[in-house]
Amino acid sequence: MSSSASTLRRITVLSGGVGGARFLQGLFHGLRSGVVPGGSADTEVTVVANTADDWWIHGLKVCPDLDTVMYTLGDGIDVERGWGRRDETWSTRTELEAYGVEPTWFGLGDRDIATHLVRTQMLEAGYTLSQVTEALCRRWLAPAYGASVRLLPMSDDRVETHVAVADPDSPSGRRVVHFQEYWVRLRAAVAAEAVLVVGQDAATPAPGVLEAVAEADLVVLPPSNPVVSVGTILGVPGVRDAVRATSAPVVGLSPIVGPSHVHGMAAQMLASIGVEVSAGAVGEHYGARAAGGVLNGWLVDERDAAQLSRLEQAGIRAAAVPLMMSDHDATAAMAAAAVSLVTAPA
Repeated sequence: MSSSASTLRRITVLSGGVGGARFLQGLFHGLRSGVVPGGSADTEVTVVANTADDWWIHGLKVCPDLDTVMYTLGDGIDVERGWGRRDETWSTRTELEAYGVEPTWFGLGDRDIATHLVRTQMLEAGYTLSQVTEALCRRWLAPAYGASVRLLPMSDDRVETHVAVADPDSPSGRRVVHFQEYWVRLRAAVAAEAVLVVGQDAATPAPGVLEAVAEADLVVLPPSNPVVSVGTILGVPGVRDAVRATSAPVVGLSPIVGPSHVHGMAAQMLASIGVEVSAGAVGEHYGARAAGGVLNGWLVDERDAAQLSRLEQAGIRAAAVPLMMSDHDATAAMAAAAVSLVTAPA
């Protein structure tokens, strides 16, 4: 695939929540403005979103990453928080707390609850998560994007991330909590001793996921968590093999800038699996396609330029550019650099 001949008709992005959603905003901005080489407003983007953060609360099915992508692209996100609805109110949460209903550390906003009610009712009526997501996106994505964007869950099966943390009061010296408890209640402030993805081995990719990878002109791993976002998507049986087998180049953008992550808890999750917290180490963790990994190219921040030779030695084409998603123009420039990295002649 060369820069002079390639047209990006289809791009597939394996996305987590906040970081992936913000990258997607910049990607669409770049496609529509002509900044992204080979792309245009007609380029079709399929987003395969992590669903291992999902959980049930107050009888409702909550899908944080699917909703964050949907709300962000649909211009309904609370920009300051990075999740949930803009102009949210919290009356239901207040009333639940008054009744003493647990968990009180995880609150659903009144507007956000409507999404979860619709999702839960449809699931209980027999629709799959893919079908529910398509229905929800008719409100949020179709008006602005038409058929140019498609949001898919990584799997219709129940997959949940749990985290083992130290607990001196437990006979084993540890306890296992749902990812949401680790992130929201514990604020990722305690060391993660292990990450356990329940149900992953038995899961199957959602309809359209493998085809989206196989038929893409480009596959992108955005600056999402490499362990509990992109990592869980790749961990669904068949997805990693599809990424390795696709004829499209695969490019990733580092979520690590300098000594730590930009947002979230990538540092804690990397430590839990014994991977050094650095842009170079994350690229090596994904691995070069020529050596059985998934990457053709890997972008690091300009502050991490010293790690480029390390990545090249690992068989991954690499470049250093500004990776802070400060606005849509900056993020579009990141997307353009990612495309150029893997489409320009070597």
